This record gives sequence, C-alpha cells and structure tokens, in this order.
Amino acid sequence: MTDSRGTRTKHDPVIDDGTHADSVTVASGSDTVDTVITHATVLTHTTRPAPGYPELPREDTAARGTATFLADHAIGIRGGAIVWIVPTAEVEVAVLAQAAVIDAHGQVAIPGLMNSHTHSPMTMFRGSAEDVPTNEWFNKHIWPMEVNLTERDVMLGAQLAIGEMLLAGVTNFADHYFSTDRIAEVVEASGARALLASTFFSSEGQAGLERSAAFAERWNGAAGGRITTAMGPHATYTVNDADLATTAEHARRLGVRTHIHAAESRGQTESSLAGRGVTPVQVLHDTGILETGAIIAHGAGIVESDLEWLVPYADRVAVASCPKVYMKHAHTTTPVRMLHDAGITVGLGTDGPASHNTLDVLESLRMLSLKQKDALLDATWLTSAHALDIATRQSAAAFGLQDSLGALLPGYRADIVLIDVRKPHLQPMHDLAAALVLSVKSSDVTTVLVDGRIVVENGRLTTIDTDAAAEELTRRIPELTDRSRGSIQEYAP
Repeated sequence: MTDSRGTRTKHDPVIDDGTHADSVTVASGSDTVDTVITHATVLTHTTRPAPGYPELPREDTAARGTATFLADHAIGIRGGAIVWIVPTAEVEVAVLAQAAVIDAHGQVAIPGLMNSHTHSPMTMFRGSAEDVPTNEWFNKHIWPMEVNLTERDVMLGAQLAIGEMLLAGVTNFADHYFSTDRIAEVVEASGARALLASTFFSSEGQAGLERSAAFAERWNGAAGGRITTAMGPHATYTVNDADLATTAEHARRLGVRTHIHAAESRGQTESSLAGRGVTPVQVLHDTGILETGAIIAHGAGIVESDLEWLVPYADRVAVASCPKVYMKHAHTTTPVRMLHDAGITVGLGTDGPASHNTLDVLESLRMLSLKQKDALLDATWLTSAHALDIATRQSAAAFGLQDSLGALLPGYRADIVLIDVRKPHLQPMHDLAAALVLSVKSSDVTTVLVDGRIVVENGRLTTIDTDAAAEELTRRIPELTDRSRGSIQEYAP
C-alpha cells in the first residue's frame, strides 16, 4: 500500500467487524513520534447502521454514525497531531524507545469531549438560584448578581471551570460570557481549547457589539490555534434585528460564527410568533446570522416550520442541546430527532454551572440519551452509539472543527481522553458504547491530552491549580450574591 505521495506504508488496521478502515499512514513518511499511547481500546466511528437498526438513507446514516472499538491499539502523536493508529503489537521497539509512552491497559481512548454551549465563569454562582421558575431565576437572582462581577471574578470562575472540565475529559468548550479576555488568558495558560464569544445586549448600545467584534478579531487563532472565536449576541429577545444584522456583517468580515440563544423554549417561540409574526429562528435567518454560521443555544422551541430556514445552512449551523437544564427548569427539550432527520447538526452542552450545576459533558450525554427516549416514548431512538457521535463528531461540527477534532484519525489534533473501564460500576462489560453513555463517571477519566500535551495525568491537573481560585471565590460570596444593586437586563422574552 502507498500513501498520497507514493511512500510505502506498513499499517492497514482492520476494524473489529472485519472491514478495512482507511489506511493509516505516518504523515511525514517517518515512524518517529513524540508520544505513543499503547494498549488502548480506541473509539472510532463509521457510517454503518448499528446492529438491528434498519438501513437508512446515506445522509441519515452518516449523521447517526456507529461506534467501533479497536482493541489493543496504539496511537502515535507528533507535533500535537495523531499520525497513526495501529495494533500495539505492530509498533516497533525503536519507536517506543524514542517517545514518551502512555500505557493505557484497561482504558478506552475517546476524542476529547466538547462542551457546545456554556457560560463557564458562572461557577461562582453554582447553586445560588435553585428551584425557581426561569423568569425569576434571571430577574431576581442571576442578572442582579452579575452586576457585582469584576474581571478578577471572571478569571477565577474560569480557572475553576476549566479545571473541572479538563478533569472530566472536556478539552474544548464554546463559551458565551463577559470579560472574555480574562477567560482567554486562562484558556491559554491551562492548555485547554475553546471557542469564545463576548456576550452583548442591545441595551448597551453599540459599545457591546463593537466590543464583541473586537474580541473576536483579537483572539481568533490565539494560543497556537487552540482559541477560536465567535460573535456573541445574547439572544434574539435581547438583541434587536439591526444589531443582529450588524453582527452578521462582522461575522462575515472576520470569518467566524455567531453563538446565540434562540428558541430556548416553546414559550419563547410562541411569544415571538404572537408579538412579531416570526419565530426566533426566522429572525436569525432574516438578519443573516444563519448564513454566516451559528451555534444556536438550546433550540428547545424549534418547530417544524423552522426547518425551512435551517436546512439551507445545515453545513454551518448547529443546535447545542443542554438536556439537564431543560428538566431542571421544566422546559421542553431540543427536538433532536426532527433536527437529525433534517440533517441539522446537534452539539452537546451543559449551559452554565449556575443552571446545570456541573460542567460534566458525560453527565449531559447520559441525560441526552435518556431524555430523548423519554420524550419520544421510543426506547430504540438515540442509541448509545448515536449519542457518542453527538458528543464527538457532531459537537466538533458545531464548532466548525469537524476536519481536525471530534475523531481519532491520522491528521487530526491529538485531543485524547483515556477512561478507566475496569471500575466496578462498568463491569462486567457487555456493551462498551452503552457503558460510556449510561454508566461511566467523570472520575473514571485518568489522562487527558490537548494538542498532544498532557493536561490531566493520573486524574490530576498538570497545568492549572484550582484550589486558590475556589478559596478566593468563597470569600467573595457575600459581595457576589448581593442582589440590591439593580440588574444587567430584564428577562422578558
């Protein structure tokens, strides 16, 4: 076998079901690597339907995906990228002697998890507004407390959040918040990856919009490419159409997407139809947001007629689903099946820890699978393999990074998570995909690499110390939770 340059290659791995994967080549024609992960069970993806599931049209099969696991394989990493994946027995001793070796016996290697929608620094408000309806959550608790924020608070909150996510195998997150420069600095120092959007409201005037655009331009591609950016209008009900149209112009000029809350609940959609005669998704279409690409946060209020606006931009628009939050606030959930059947990407998110309480994407993965079965009363819908596809490949597509992240493939960035599957709550092992979706815990994560760099080793952070941040934020609680100083905005969707 030869690679694209005609160089002879050694490896042609076989997927467990007997079909041949694409040939795995060493990018430079050399076997030398920086790091080798050995003896891992490696999650790969195919586009064949799961056993027992009927054949689907090609586009549906690709969107659903299936999970395939390669037993006792090795992953070679060089320059922050995966260069080969082969059976461990085929890795030459000379290669191992020149590389840092991570022994992954008893562990499964999966792509780094991606949190498709969050407000990470809101760790500072975790548990501060519980058991209240949505309008009260915003108007009496969160937005009055956010008046008190300083840039240092945001930095400390981001340190806690990024540490929490890395420990749970989350290597990339789409953040939507204020004082975004401070978040970017923490991302850069921690070795994590992020898509950052600076939030603004039309009530700020042009200053907020211009600040968001300036941030997007200043930080896009920073931290060796680990930071990408987006425009950050808060929502269709807090940013007017003129500002949304200007947002789209900036996004087009900068070549970035827009991250925005829209159709968060069925009530929001009904309110928009009653007051304006259009759905929130049509607003995104009419103002040019969809055309330039977008992450639509939540989308639980998306209705069938919205597909008219979404489908033409299916290659650049995604809906980020955060299922735990919808249950907590007693909302309907994202219509994943309708979006799936229409070819719209669904990414997996947590929302902020003030509403979700954790930044654990594995928890969201479990909630997504179970909530979808419950909502549709269909135990066959959203298989574990499909859920894993949403958590990996589709979430990467939500970021616009599907060609470099979300799969363990040669040429992709080495964002890799090792999970110990020997734990009692995962044994005996009948179905590894189901175990990863329904049984695994974030504490089962042992090792995390971002761009080939170890950021979690033996369950401990290697690049960031969260203890001091937690202590300082704890001292700040009386000041942060003072609700007497007004509000940043009124929630009236």
